Amino acid sequence: MPDRPRAALPSCATSFVGISNAYGTKAEQGSGIEALELTRREAERLLELWHILSHPNQIPPEDGAWTTWLLLGGRGAGKTRTGAEWIRGAALGQPGFLEPAAGRIALVGETHAAVRDVMIEGPSGLLAIHALRRERLAWLPSLRRLEWPNGAIAHSFSSEDPDGLRGPQFGAAWADELAKWRHPDETWDMLQFGLRLGREPRQVVTTTPRPIPLLKRLLADRRTIVSRMTTQENAKHLAPAFLQHVVGLYAGTRLGRQELDGEMIEERQDALWSRNGIEAVRIAAAPDLVRIVVAVDPPASSGLRADACGIVVAGTDEAGTGHVLADASLERAKPAEWAAKAVAAYRRWHADALVAEANQGGEMVAAILREVDPGIPVVSVRATRGKYLRAEPVALLYEQGRVRHVGAVPALEDEMVDFSAGGLSSGRSPDRLDALVWALSDLMLRPKAEPRLRML
Repeated sequence: MPDRPRAALPSCATSFVGISNAYGTKAEQGSGIEALELTRREAERLLELWHILSHPNQIPPEDGAWTTWLLLGGRGAGKTRTGAEWIRGAALGQPGFLEPAAGRIALVGETHAAVRDVMIEGPSGLLAIHALRRERLAWLPSLRRLEWPNGAIAHSFSSEDPDGLRGPQFGAAWADELAKWRHPDETWDMLQFGLRLGREPRQVVTTTPRPIPLLKRLLADRRTIVSRMTTQENAKHLAPAFLQHVVGLYAGTRLGRQELDGEMIEERQDALWSRNGIEAVRIAAAPDLVRIVVAVDPPASSGLRADACGIVVAGTDEAGTGHVLADASLERAKPAEWAAKAVAAYRRWHADALVAEANQGGEMVAAILREVDPGIPVVSVRATRGKYLRAEPVALLYEQGRVRHVGAVPALEDEMVDFSAGGLSSGRSPDRLDALVWALSDLMLRPKAEPRLRML
């Protein structure tokens, strides 16, 4: 399954100025073409050209040995518009699509109502994008059928009724929100048996990802081309209030990474932490904290294959509850670089101490940190047990509800839900997790130093 490279937009001979504000300026469109003075109607017709409005991940793959174009995207990322435009091209026989003579098309959604309300009648659906009179569609709701002037026909199907796909045959298909289908495997199988018209029958799948088996199989299929789309890529077509409130609230969280960034979020069943468990302890802001530390898990080297330097900031409140404040870890950093980053975090958070693992380099680690700031208090800790045994007591603190995550720390959380007795599934060192363990162990599992109250 290849992730497709970002395609170049098709070239055009003309551009425009003073077009409707809804579509932004010429610079925002990124056409890179000489501006011409056009009438409003000419400008509106020019705006009907999808390749001017689309961003690179919305451009269909080039011809090749592929059957499925899988668009994984967040909410408002432009998935529906992309699927509708692809079907429009297929129905009209535009270059790169099936011939109109094979123009029998399947539209498959979670329910018939979803197909009607989103894929057909929605603001980015098929009826909305066929603006030219010569392309106007006939929508026959009672027959669940769309008809194009050239004879192409599309039928509506629901994942609630996989057997509805038995019998019909198609040259193209659009499967929307596949990860929400009621009977995903049965519906998909029936669709594949019917996708048999024309020279190269193909399908587009538009969905926000969830880790269901069918989606995993599609991602692993060599005949699948994958495009990934984020909400932010389509920001200029979204309400500012949505971007400020919803995106600001969920960015970086498990739900936000799935619903906004279009990521496939998974976890190991035998991991010490779970996604749901972390989401349950997430808060928006920290209370007044009585002690803050910056924990450093230094790498053994600084070469291209060196481990990351884990740097995690955490604190405790008056009740003794731990709060994970930030992940400032660095990849493949030289000693002077990670030391400077750790000291900067110490100063930024007005921390009480730097907690540094001394197994890699012994007293040299403290010496490197003090080269940046001679007066910085460094607490050296030494690992006498394996990573899993050290992490278990910290995981128990989470189970007891004694730790909070302030905002999102995605890279750290990815390591947490991927860490089991065998380490990370990638085989890499869990450096961010190690730093977290050192920080919370110092704050919550050791005799406490005298606290000093501070306001965040």
